[in-house]
Amino acid sequence: MPVIFTLTFNPCIDVNTKVDAMAPEIKLRCTEPLIQPGGGGINVARAITMLGGHAVALFPCGGETGSQLKDLLTGERVSFISEEISGSTRENLIVTDTSTGLQYRFTMPGPVLNEAACKGLLSVLDHQPQLDYLVISGSLSKGVPLDIFGQLTAIAYRKKAMLVVDIAGEALKKAVECGAHLIKVSRHELASFAGVKELPSMEEIETAANRLLAHGSRAVIVSMGASGAVCVSDGYSVRIDAPPTQPVSTVGAGDSMVAGIVWQLAQGRPLSQALEYGVACGTAATMHPGTSLCKKEDVEELLAKMKNISSGHIHQKSYAEL
Repeated sequence: MPVIFTLTFNPCIDVNTKVDAMAPEIKLRCTEPLIQPGGGGINVARAITMLGGHAVALFPCGGETGSQLKDLLTGERVSFISEEISGSTRENLIVTDTSTGLQYRFTMPGPVLNEAACKGLLSVLDHQPQLDYLVISGSLSKGVPLDIFGQLTAIAYRKKAMLVVDIAGEALKKAVECGAHLIKVSRHELASFAGVKELPSMEEIETAANRLLAHGSRAVIVSMGASGAVCVSDGYSVRIDAPPTQPVSTVGAGDSMVAGIVWQLAQGRPLSQALEYGVACGTAATMHPGTSLCKKEDVEELLAKMKNISSGHIHQKSYAEL
């Protein structure tokens, strides 16, 4: 069985609640909070587990919130390896205004990771006897140097693992420069990378994605929310429409998409088929509150309703061909 590791530099606990209406300078009565593990790579590992697969979540943690995070993952039967740090794991607040349906996300900065913590995380990966997929997802903690992507890439190449990256900003640029195999970005993140405010057309999205490929990546997946996703690789582009649903929460939808894609690739599925499955996973995640992610039965039901819409030439490629 392929070995999948996810790396989350800045994990968190997500506290989800609702209020009747957001308003300043008054006490807002909240509903009973839904408390769940959070952070990009952790969510990817959680989603893969929910889909019936197996992944190991690697992350730094500390303090009482760090202990709570590990307890929550144990309760979900998610495998993990934690690097203990002196700081406390952050706690984020997600509030839904029931009068408007709008969701407000209050994201805390998290602890500073020192050089020893970074080396500890790298050492865990470097000492794995088998590593087939390495997923790096989520924001970077303070103290994490951008050159760590060069070290992560070196580990992935040395172990012949597929390096999947879902990050933004300067970290994304560095990961691309270092040669990550598969890059997942949102439409907004791709526009930022391209130096423009927006990418209104599919042609512009594909052009911007091809610029990422020019840096050495083998495939770029662009998530487009309710519009689905597009994958651009060497010589072809595939677009998958998302099935219509009534979203409850969009938190974790992108992580669920990445989880579905990686899980399908690990089972030897071609990239286009993995993308279709990933879109179904991302859509399924929006059907549940908080960071509940995707449920396997919802994914299978959505897949039955989906139709593929392609742009350009579709060529089925397995991971081995990527």
